[in-house]
Amino acid sequence: MEVDAPLAGRIGALSLAAIPVAYVLSRVSEISHPAWVALMSALVLGLLFLAIYNLAGGEVARDPLYAVCALLAFTSVVDLVIALQEDGYVVGFLEFYTKEAEPYLRTAHGIFICYWDGTVHYLLYLAMAGAIRRRKEFRNLGLYWLGSFTMSLLVFIPGNILGKYSSEIRPAFLLAFLYMLIPCWAGMRIFSQPRPPTSCTPNMVQEWQAKRLLQRPADLALVLYLVLAAVFTLFRGLVALDCSTDACFVYIYQYEPYLRDPVVYPKVQMLVYLFYFLPFCGLAAYALVVPGCAWLPDWALVFAGAVGQAQFSHVGASLHPRTPFTYRVPEDAWGCFLLCNLLLALGPHLLACRCLRQPSFFLPAPPRKQP
Repeated sequence: MEVDAPLAGRIGALSLAAIPVAYVLSRVSEISHPAWVALMSALVLGLLFLAIYNLAGGEVARDPLYAVCALLAFTSVVDLVIALQEDGYVVGFLEFYTKEAEPYLRTAHGIFICYWDGTVHYLLYLAMAGAIRRRKEFRNLGLYWLGSFTMSLLVFIPGNILGKYSSEIRPAFLLAFLYMLIPCWAGMRIFSQPRPPTSCTPNMVQEWQAKRLLQRPADLALVLYLVLAAVFTLFRGLVALDCSTDACFVYIYQYEPYLRDPVVYPKVQMLVYLFYFLPFCGLAAYALVVPGCAWLPDWALVFAGAVGQAQFSHVGASLHPRTPFTYRVPEDAWGCFLLCNLLLALGPHLLACRCLRQPSFFLPAPPRKQP
């Protein structure tokens, strides 16, 4: 992941301005009302956009995604400060915001999505902005970020509406709906970019596509993984839907009681897996058997980002002290719980790496020469 040093310095300095801004605003008690907090948040983002446009107006005009990266880098630093504050590592920065604007960020799930946004997303924003500045492609980075960002919203927003914090939704929550427009717009721009060139020759494509699955042990292992991941996803989806079988009862009480947490985030996460990740497992297994499925490399990156973000937040929240003790994973089940969830997070990344390193099997078959 390359980052343009001068550009990273400018965007990094602008994003790190979130720390003094948060400290100053926390000292102004007049903005503690929820409506004023929402208005203040919108005003800060508007002023930030003007600053970005003045610093790099040419880049913004050439590719508006540059401004989005710079703007979201600022909010990533804000999220990291929120997470550090809620865990007690810093004090006196954004307590007014988490109390009056978005109290659901104080949950274990909210803390871990802030950690992910403040680290992984932050680095991705710097890398994508640097690629835009250097006129280089960033399609793969953008696809990974798109999956991660979308998964975060798919779980966080419904969880806020349906969970125990539904009665504490404040005006600042409306900003989350504006965030929903970002992956829709950015996704269309990223997918419309040309794919990076490959070094695959027609002979390599024919050679790879002539191999059966048993002749490709790595692909065979990935197919087996996808089948097991689909079964595990289906099982946890049934558990989240309160299936009354003995296996589901034992699992939810002895291995993953976090699925019963009234914050609802874990249940929504399992349903998102059930309706999106489960079909992808079947389609990806098909693409590893039948050659020429050119869509798999792109969507493997999207789902790698989505599952990475989801597993980080889910596993972290399952063990975090903010989760009530009765819903935390029992200590005697940590080994099984961590092993299953880490394997679930690792598999999509291995699939994406396989697609990027040797895409010959997924390219359209070259036309056969006429005699």
